[in-house]
Amino acid sequence: MTKSTSAVEKLSFEAALEELEQIIRNLETGKTSLEESISSYERGIALKTHCETKLREARMKIDKIVVGPNGTLSTEPLDA
Repeated sequence: MTKSTSAVEKLSFEAALEELEQIIRNLETGKTSLEESISSYERGIALKTHCETKLREARMKIDKIVVGPNGTLSTEPLDA
């Protein structure tokens, strides 16, 4: 694991998404050197993966409320 990757893993979803959006804006301008663009792209991939992981983890925590036939409430996984 590289230093860059481990730093990404410590970011909140919001911070990672914000940084990813900034990288995209910078790359779209075309004003960065090739080396900077490649480095930014690699960081962007790590940020994207991190955001996807955070979303997947959040989704696994979500339960839906279910009303039973007799009116009782319970929860079950969202994807059940």
